[in-house]
Amino acid sequence: MSLELSKKAAAVKPSSTLAITAKAKELKAQGKDVVGFGAGEPDFDTPENICDAAIDAINNGFTKYTPASGIIELKEAVSKKFKKYNNIDYTPEQIVISNGGKHSLENIFTVLLNPGDEVIIPAPYWLSYTEIVKLAGGVPVIVKTSKEQEYKLTAEALCKAVTNKTKALILNTPNNPTGMVYTDNELRDIADIVIYKDFYVVADEMYETLTYDGHKHISIASLGKEIYDRTITCNGLAKSYAMTGWRIGYTGSPLQIARMMGSVQSHQTSNPNSIAQKAAVEALNGPQDSVSQMNEEFNKRRQYVYERICNMPFVSTIKPMGAFYVFVDASEVLGKTHKGETVGTVAKMAEILINEYNTAVVPCADFGFDDHLRLSYAISMEQIEKGLDRIEKFLKELK
Repeated sequence: MSLELSKKAAAVKPSSTLAITAKAKELKAQGKDVVGFGAGEPDFDTPENICDAAIDAINNGFTKYTPASGIIELKEAVSKKFKKYNNIDYTPEQIVISNGGKHSLENIFTVLLNPGDEVIIPAPYWLSYTEIVKLAGGVPVIVKTSKEQEYKLTAEALCKAVTNKTKALILNTPNNPTGMVYTDNELRDIADIVIYKDFYVVADEMYETLTYDGHKHISIASLGKEIYDRTITCNGLAKSYAMTGWRIGYTGSPLQIARMMGSVQSHQTSNPNSIAQKAAVEALNGPQDSVSQMNEEFNKRRQYVYERICNMPFVSTIKPMGAFYVFVDASEVLGKTHKGETVGTVAKMAEILINEYNTAVVPCADFGFDDHLRLSYAISMEQIEKGLDRIEKFLKELK
């Protein structure tokens, strides 16, 4: 057949993080002892009380359609959580429950963007942002940050990037892949530009419960009415409650935007999984011990990975403040040789590590930094130690 398929779909890059994870699983299935630093999900089981709530939902026959934008019980739980944890007043009518964080972002940009509208994305960025924006007809405008800025967007850089086509800024804190957390003053400076230039902020706060060393997560929408009116806060239960597979995301936004997102979702997917919604109610309203326990364990791993990386040749990093990633500067490695061949790219470095050292890392060219790697410490300490030993061995063998 000669019929042409969608140019928009053809232009979408597949997720390199999922590809790395799939490759690691494939090698493990072949019996190889692979350490995978690609994981973007906690290695803990979903807490028992949350699973029990899902089982109760099944036993009670809660397996039918629900309202497209989520059950009122869950919207009320999210509204209560926003008030208590984030100091933001979103009524249940301003909440939309979706099929995971990615789906929330798709809803947001489908509603915000007209063809050609620009979305400012600070680099490094989570690789799906650019693709989701493009699928919604928008134009990603990448603003590269620096290690000296702790990989954070400054108000000055933001101001320079704004044009008459700017519709939104994506602000991710705590950040994937860097682990950086924006301070109150940094957020206020950004908010001033957003208000003055009059565009939206899409605040991705998926890692909000994972902060360390006294760093506090602050929601930009909590900083005053003018920025609140221009912010869509996006979150989910995947990282905080080890619920990646349950696929529950949520947003808080101005009422008109929430209604439009609910309408879009009603045609694209209908409601999120009914059973997962009941589990989410328990996650938000039930005991929060598991959240602090996971945070404590991630912090131990963070300290260990950071110290190990700092003592390795040819690589460096900034100590992450949140999330569960270490962003590694491998620029010195690229000019070195391995078995007589120049490494050249982070993709090549990742290829060598997985094929010859049974260790999977994420090259960050698709995150906007083509000389960095991302290591996730959402794996056991035993696996972390083994994987870092292998990376160190590789580095010491470079010429």
